[in-house]
Amino acid sequence: MPQNDKRNAKRRTRAERRAEEEARLKEQAAQAEHERKQQTLIGAIVVLVVVALVAVIGVTVYRNTHPSSTSTSSGSASPTSVAAAKKAMNAVKTKPSKANSTGGFLFSKNGYNKTISDAPTIALYMDPICPGCGSMHRQIDSTLASMFDAGQVNLEFHLMTSRDASSSDNYSSRAANAAVYIVEHDDNPEHLLKYIENIYDEDFQPDEADSYVPVSDKKLQEQAEKAGVSTAVASKAFSNTYTAWLKAADTYTSMRPELENVSGNYAGYMTTPTVTINGTYLDLVKVGQYNMSIKDAILTSIGLKESQVGKIGVMPSIGSGKPKAIDTGK
Repeated sequence: MPQNDKRNAKRRTRAERRAEEEARLKEQAAQAEHERKQQTLIGAIVVLVVVALVAVIGVTVYRNTHPSSTSTSSGSASPTSVAAAKKAMNAVKTKPSKANSTGGFLFSKNGYNKTISDAPTIALYMDPICPGCGSMHRQIDSTLASMFDAGQVNLEFHLMTSRDASSSDNYSSRAANAAVYIVEHDDNPEHLLKYIENIYDEDFQPDEADSYVPVSDKKLQEQAEKAGVSTAVASKAFSNTYTAWLKAADTYTSMRPELENVSGNYAGYMTTPTVTINGTYLDLVKVGQYNMSIKDAILTSIGLKESQVGKIGVMPSIGSGKPKAIDTGK
């Protein structure tokens, strides 16, 4: 097959994947609206039954994903509480020095762990192979970069690797390890921002599961170098230095109740992508209900017009305060 045909076929596949992801989000929004209407009609007894059933399902799911009686590959028992999971994450021997207390990497144009006091903090939770994450980042990364350059926001990235099974070679762990290594050995956060943008590029991010085509460390290294990371750093970024810490961070992050979906089919679960603004959860299902793009939802939440993006000295109106409602802007 000619190279152009291959490229076009690949793009059609990715377009189909994005369409499926958008359809999934719309389905969640429709389901949430349907459930809301149902709840206004059912009686108190039925409500109690439904609540009890949901509780049972939640306990079942939690036990299946966070077994309390089994052991991890290191031989230690899996954490059974958020506090225990956080303690286990912080107890990992080889961990990144620049990570904050919740396992994220906080940065602004001033550097890592150097925030701009009157700027909002946008936190993003992502898995490198997650198709929804890719769709989101392709929407927002250029806007984030412009706001970052202008000193309008602080950013906080949380790298997750729970979708390793969606590839044949632990792609998520390898790509995330590289990101952490870049943070630790390259003081310019712009390089991390660009690396993330590169690996979510439509022509680079791999498909999942049966459609996955192996991506070599060399190809990932090329994306790091394109982002401005030196060859000396990029060539050492794929030694899986932080895998144990990333896995412990996965467990802790997935157990944090403030990150759980609040509506839709995945209510009660932490999924990727997840966005918070000044620590407040952004409901992506509602974003779909209002027919908004994630970019527009973020800008509305922080109180910044699109025409103001990237303008030095023009700050989002919320500062470090409560985000605005995405439907009213108030």
